[in-house]
Amino acid sequence: MSLVEEYEEGEYGRAPKRLKTAEVEEGEELEEGEDSDSESAGLLGDVENVGAEKKALWTTTKYGPARRDSGEDSHRIAQSPVVHVRGLCEAVVEADLVEALEKFGPICYVMMMPFKRQALVEFEMVESADKCVACGSSEAVYIAGQQAFFNYSTSKRITRPTNSDNPNSGNKVLLLSIQNPLYPITTDVLYTVCNPIGSVMRIVIFKRNGIQAMVEFESVECAQKAKAALNGADIYAGCCTLKIEYARPTRLNVIRNDNESWDYTKPYLVRRDVSERGKGRQAILGEHPSSYGDNGYGSHCPLLPLPGNSRYKLSSHDIPEVVAYPLPQSSSYNNHGSSSVAMVSGLHPTKMNCTRIFNLFCLYGNIEKVKFMKSVPGTALVEMGDEYAVDRAITHLNSIKVFGKRLNVCVSKQHAVIPSQVFELEDSSSSYKDFAMTRNNRFTSQGQASKNIIQPPSCVLHYYNVPPCISEDQLLRLCSEHDVPGFTKFKMFDAKPSSKTISGLLEFDSKTHAVEVLTVLNHYQIRIPNGSNPYTLKLCFSTSSHL
Repeated sequence: MSLVEEYEEGEYGRAPKRLKTAEVEEGEELEEGEDSDSESAGLLGDVENVGAEKKALWTTTKYGPARRDSGEDSHRIAQSPVVHVRGLCEAVVEADLVEALEKFGPICYVMMMPFKRQALVEFEMVESADKCVACGSSEAVYIAGQQAFFNYSTSKRITRPTNSDNPNSGNKVLLLSIQNPLYPITTDVLYTVCNPIGSVMRIVIFKRNGIQAMVEFESVECAQKAKAALNGADIYAGCCTLKIEYARPTRLNVIRNDNESWDYTKPYLVRRDVSERGKGRQAILGEHPSSYGDNGYGSHCPLLPLPGNSRYKLSSHDIPEVVAYPLPQSSSYNNHGSSSVAMVSGLHPTKMNCTRIFNLFCLYGNIEKVKFMKSVPGTALVEMGDEYAVDRAITHLNSIKVFGKRLNVCVSKQHAVIPSQVFELEDSSSSYKDFAMTRNNRFTSQGQASKNIIQPPSCVLHYYNVPPCISEDQLLRLCSEHDVPGFTKFKMFDAKPSSKTISGLLEFDSKTHAVEVLTVLNHYQIRIPNGSNPYTLKLCFSTSSHL
């Protein structure tokens, strides 16, 4: 078994499910959206405990710290050593929570939920949690300069991947989950982020259903400092957000030094040659940006303030005043050619066309042009906005099944799609289409791109920009009319009274069914009686695994 296979079957295969358990209990019904009223995307997990949490009355509201909804007691949820914190600012990290809340008592664990602007804080004693909740109900409590809101969690303990018998157990190996990875994540990037805080020994990166990495530090103390300083922080502004937990392994085994693994105690390990990689094993986000050199980094951009700043409880001799991260450049490859064109083969001859390819690939980057190859049936070229988008598409769409055929997605040798040899496909549509000016591209501005959470295909679809008059039965009828599988579970999010659209979740029997529905119905024009303009149905893969 290879190095990557070993860790993917071990730590990577189990940890996300465990980590999700506690996060889901406190999750809001937020999802990826673009045209909905939500200003930013959120994460939505299993909803088993959402109902109980939603019934809780928060200790403070926007109307004042002592307000109660309907005059009911805010302690309806049973007392717990775990406190659910809401209303955090986007820049908050674990160290901010510890600094603000340790006055109530010793804190043994913190779980960040950065996209929700929430966190779970586990105190060693219930009495400490009581003080925290009580204080929040009588006066404003500020975390990183912004008022936060507190209530007991429905959980009695935060689930963590390490020793379950010891709530204070730590590990010198951290598990990093990189959320919304719009730029390349390599061993070089993670070393630059982590090593200024504590000496990094080894790094292993996993790239399957998203991006995760394990980073081994010299000591447990170094790992603790890194977790406190970086948990919840963005590597780059507005993306590549770190969610950090302690990993299960106590030591990493690295057999080669390259972009996916590195042993900094053994610089003599052979770096894998790029030419040895199979065509189907493209890097998720490409190689490191061109500002990287063999002996170091190019220009740096300080993005994350660290102590020196009074928000953090670490001393200046432990950690430098800022951590500088390399800026992503326009070209992500140094040692081999890059391309913003993907080649897609294995396309169904009658059910796939240019528009349906756009519907699927637009989730990972802007689409410029799509062209079917006349000389190679079932194969198309997809020109995307940049090579990063191609890498994301390869990561999440290579080897998935669509209409009974398995797609093969790889980097094309072409650097642009030329509209030559245009012919008619079997469904009578054109073999070439230009999407450069379409409003359905989702990465046309930095603000728009930041609302897209890069998510692998799942059996749950998030729908949005739907007129309020559309019902569950009408959506099922829409699936039936277009000869795609119907959903098995339906959930509609509560909308503001002033909202002109609605959104929600659709669960299907399988991931393949969800992919086919998205491919066919994404950007479908919904017309309503007496409506001047149609509504564009928008679909994307949800962060939920089920409803």
